[in-house]
Amino acid sequence: MELHRHISSSIIRYLDNFPCVALLGPRQVGKTTTVKMLQAQIQKDSIYLDLESEEDVQKLIYAEQYFNERQDKLIIIDEIQRNPQLFPLLRSVIDKKRTNGRFILLGSASPELLAKSSETLAGRIAYLEMHPFVYPEISNQFIFEGLWLKGGFPNIFRQHDLTLSFEMKLQFIQTYLERELPILGLSASPVLLKNLLRMIAHAQAQIVNYSEISKALGVEVNTIKRYLDYFENAFLIRRLQPYFTNSKKRIVKSPKIFIRDTGILHALFNIENKEDLDGFIGKGNSWESFVIQQIVALLKPGVSPYFYRTQDGTELDLVLVKGVQPILGIEVKLSNAPTLTKGLTIASQDLEAIPILVVTHSVSEDYNFNPTIKVTSFERVFDHLKAYNLLIN
Repeated sequence: MELHRHISSSIIRYLDNFPCVALLGPRQVGKTTTVKMLQAQIQKDSIYLDLESEEDVQKLIYAEQYFNERQDKLIIIDEIQRNPQLFPLLRSVIDKKRTNGRFILLGSASPELLAKSSETLAGRIAYLEMHPFVYPEISNQFIFEGLWLKGGFPNIFRQHDLTLSFEMKLQFIQTYLERELPILGLSASPVLLKNLLRMIAHAQAQIVNYSEISKALGVEVNTIKRYLDYFENAFLIRRLQPYFTNSKKRIVKSPKIFIRDTGILHALFNIENKEDLDGFIGKGNSWESFVIQQIVALLKPGVSPYFYRTQDGTELDLVLVKGVQPILGIEVKLSNAPTLTKGLTIASQDLEAIPILVVTHSVSEDYNFNPTIKVTSFERVFDHLKAYNLLIN
């Protein structure tokens, strides 16, 4: 049984309002499966083309003619990052017949890497990012522990054999470093890239120190930053930016760094099962990463995630900002009996007295620590976020 993906309704809505919709996300995240399921719902004949298929590549040798002859159909182009030269052509084709729902593009790179498509198709394209499974998508059938341990890539998550699930993640990492990143334009030794990825894993949920990574790998700082740009644009990592206030406090200016999917993170530490995870020294950082990714993946457009930390140690794991207005703070704790310091209250005051949710693993019931701070569980945090109108429907 296929699990319903939250992004499906957004795809349909955008097709009704834009000539072209790009669904972007890492490989194996479920883009193709989701769009093929939607084909039956879309009131229009559709054609699916895969740029990894030689037969489909041949069809697009005379792409402009091919598209013009099929103006009345929805054309789905998978693996678009393999032929970014199509973007200027798509602009021309769309402008000749400006109707909505003409193209769906599927790709495993951000718009920044897709040949500046945001410029060539400006006003004609809507971008959607697809994430690995989030808990609300699977909560009717699964508990969140497996999602945290194995990660959210559908084939890996569904694999009951934990050893096989672990091996699939190792293969995923190898494929990305040896095949996917070079396609996107990153020419570097896969051995060096794997060492860089391991260093990020060791710095999980911490402030990134580019100089330290540079020194350890013997590579210039600017080169490290460029490699990390590729990792980020290929949806492997996230750099969470600090939130700046108008106060005179000295704010930490470097981002925090995360490997997005905790399954991939755990594979880099040879964590195969719950026993391995329970004995993992970085379990708390892994939990923080998991909760943050789960929340960020469901945020509405226009809601931006940051963290907050001052030089004197006041910090907050996540600050959700709508436009320029901080709305809600989130502090992530693995313990169900969390120790809460005065720093949380100070952080709230610094950020215009925003409310703060402390997200624990599975505290049995919510309670107020003080008028500003509420303690809740991972499973219930999504209800709170909905109440603040921060999540996609």
